[in-house]
Amino acid sequence: MEPIIYVMAILGCGESDATCREVRVEQAAYRTEAQCMAATESALLRNDDLIFPNVVAQCRRANARPQLLRGSDVLRPAPRERMRAPVRVASAR
Repeated sequence: MEPIIYVMAILGCGESDATCREVRVEQAAYRTEAQCMAATESALLRNDDLIFPNVVAQCRRANARPQLLRGSDVLRPAPRERMRAPVRVASAR
């Protein structure tokens, strides 16, 4: 049996119902989805050069096809009054 490996895809998302699109896949591979999710914050910080209203880190099996997300499907943190930077969110699918 082949081991399950997870990778982290970085997706750029538009506003509201616009579809997110995969713009990068991190080079690191993870043995578990939990390890991948634990690394999402640092991956999002490394990918702060992307010009999208929302940037999402999505953990998925290495052999899985990318899944489409809509901007409305992405969980966003509670709004902060002074928050002006693009929103960065992690997602497991």
